[in-house]
Parts: sequence; structure tokens; C-alpha cells
Amino acid sequence: MSGKLKVTLVKSMIGRPEKHRKILRSMGLAKINRTVEFIDTPSIRGMINKISHLVKAEEKIDEA
Repeated sequence: MSGKLKVTLVKSMIGRPEKHRKILRSMGLAKINRTVEFIDTPSIRGMINKISHLVKAEEKIDEA
């Protein structure tokens, strides 16, 4: 788990519980189709699991 993750918001947070909204804001996902990259850690994986129905997560492979 040393790679990176690309996370994209694909569904709106309108009508979602405040807990989900806080997770999205803390990840920097405030608008639909916004993409952010994170280092793959268990805490990030946990956040993604909580909001998996709202985001698309992809593993980014570093080519070096």
C-alpha cells in the first residue's frame, strides 16, 4: 500500500448525512468531477469505504 489513489466525486452530496459531507470536505471534494490524489493509507481507505457510493477511486501506478 505505498502507491497513490485518485479519488473523484461522481455524485452530489445534497441530501446526504452530515457525516458523509464532513468526510468529503476533509478530502477536498466539494464539487462534482473534482479529483484529488492521496497516498494510499488505511485511514484514506476507510474514508473511501464510508463514501464509496459517492466517489470513484482508482489506484494510480507510478511509472518510473
